[in-house]
Amino acid sequence: MSLLLALLLQVGPNPQAGGIAGEPDELVTRPPRPGETIEAPLDPVSEWLRNCLEQVASDPARAHAQAQIRRSETSGEKRVIANHCLGVAATELGLWDDARAAFLAARDETPADEARTRARFGAMAGNAALAAGDAVNALTLLAAAESDARAAASASLEALAALDRGRALVALDRPEEALAALRSATGLAPESGEAWLLEATLLRRMDRLGEAQQAIERAVELAPTDGEVGLEAGVIAVLSGREEAARASWQSVVETQPDSLAAETARGYLAQLAPAGENAAREEPPE
Repeated sequence: MSLLLALLLQVGPNPQAGGIAGEPDELVTRPPRPGETIEAPLDPVSEWLRNCLEQVASDPARAHAQAQIRRSETSGEKRVIANHCLGVAATELGLWDDARAAFLAARDETPADEARTRARFGAMAGNAALAAGDAVNALTLLAAAESDARAAASASLEALAALDRGRALVALDRPEEALAALRSATGLAPESGEAWLLEATLLRRMDRLGEAQQAIERAVELAPTDGEVGLEAGVIAVLSGREEAARASWQSVVETQPDSLAAETARGYLAQLAPAGENAAREEPPE
């Protein structure tokens, strides 16, 4: 391994410390998941909601304005739906405080016996708070969302809230608690490649490379073509002294997604490695 790469890859117990130049920080920041904010949880056939959400895709500013008007003129379920669309539009516009307020209002105005819907809105509000950099309030919102999800017996929603709670705890520099949250997510949703990826990333940053390797192997099984998984697998490999395995992981990202941001990052990592085969003789065989 080159001296430059060795220095760039040094990690310690701080999960916020970067491990490699340009390393994507999926533990703290990520875009909203596809489908996370556009499913209508109360009335999926509502013509108004459907039209509003369609407009979010083409003109989010107009959808935002229309949802505000609708919210001011309605009550009950119609107002909940208006806040839902308002939150989605605000998310598209990057108005995170507006999004949090809208999703929180939607949650609070949803009947107490509709725990699944409350959990979904609470998780959306928590994610918006996290995107705004308010990890403290995000933690409170996400813990409440987990509680509502448990009441609704929705393991998938509970896992999503636990995953984002883990990200909030990372932002607050509380790695052991974050790891517990991420392990809750993988336990609830063992088929979630994203959850295993984030667990692997945190374990690697905590310098627990053996456990990180186990987690990333599971992520690879579940999402073999995911560029972020390939990047992390390579980082863990190179820190474990398996430079050729790292090269293979990063090269696979370049080959399968040549025009992606992940591929651009992988090329940067590959450029820091010694020429192929130069250090292979010194590497220990993989376990």
